[in-house]
Amino acid sequence: MQTDSPIVVGVDGSAQSLDAVRWAADAAVHHRAPLLLVSSLLKAPGTFGDAVNLSAGAFTGVEYGGTQRLATAAELARRSMPGNHLTLRTALRHGSAVTVLLDAAKSARMLVVGSRGLGEFTGGLVGSVSSAVASHAACPVAVIRGMPETDAPPLDGPVVVGVDGSPNSEPAIAAAFEEASLRGVDLVAVHAWSDFSLLTVTPADLSDNDLPWSAIETAEQAVLSESLAGWKDKYPDVSVRKVVVRDRPVHHLLQQARESQLVVTGSRGRGGFASLLLGSTSRALLHSITCPLLIVRR
Repeated sequence: MQTDSPIVVGVDGSAQSLDAVRWAADAAVHHRAPLLLVSSLLKAPGTFGDAVNLSAGAFTGVEYGGTQRLATAAELARRSMPGNHLTLRTALRHGSAVTVLLDAAKSARMLVVGSRGLGEFTGGLVGSVSSAVASHAACPVAVIRGMPETDAPPLDGPVVVGVDGSPNSEPAIAAAFEEASLRGVDLVAVHAWSDFSLLTVTPADLSDNDLPWSAIETAEQAVLSESLAGWKDKYPDVSVRKVVVRDRPVHHLLQQARESQLVVTGSRGRGGFASLLLGSTSRALLHSITCPLLIVRR
């Protein structure tokens, strides 16, 4: 990735995509990166007209609508960052939204999308486009949900990162430290001993007499400290709060998300199968988190 790689944001005119534009504009200022607003038209002009003998200007309105969407988004981006330098470009491309965004992601620093787009009736769950790009994009993907309905992005609170001690979480840790440093906020590192709920274990199994919880906790604290050590040296300005829990990382990350401005996670966790593009934790967060989520692929 080159240093001038843009932060790319998908624009479809929905309220969620405009939330993504505001968040991406803020991220571009923090990263001192150019912002690229991308919108797509499913078909290029003439692809239908040629078949049914329509005039050459039959799809001019469709092109105009796409151009207007981008102009509205560009105005919002500039308005949300008053007094800040923002290098901004727009691109109207042809093809499915997923294909267009994945292509743009190849040379992007980060890809930003809203949690749902126009016409996606998913009952509050993540939309098909955001789910697809989070699974396949070649760069980190930010899925935006929970932005206040104002021009400026006043989200505050710490950055939260999930740490499982595996190599898969290392890029997420790096990204989380960078985001916390750029935003001048604390970092909360959450580490769970197990990916499974201990509610399925019998009370006898949970007895302190049967399992050396104290020794396990000491060992897991060491795992977390080791995972963070090098990054704390690189970012001495970032204050880190460590949270070690027994189980269910999703549950605890969602709790932390209530008071946070960003949650960062790896695309797959410990023991993840290479064929699974998203691990269980990142997939669950994608569908239920209440603040912006950054998924970082190894």
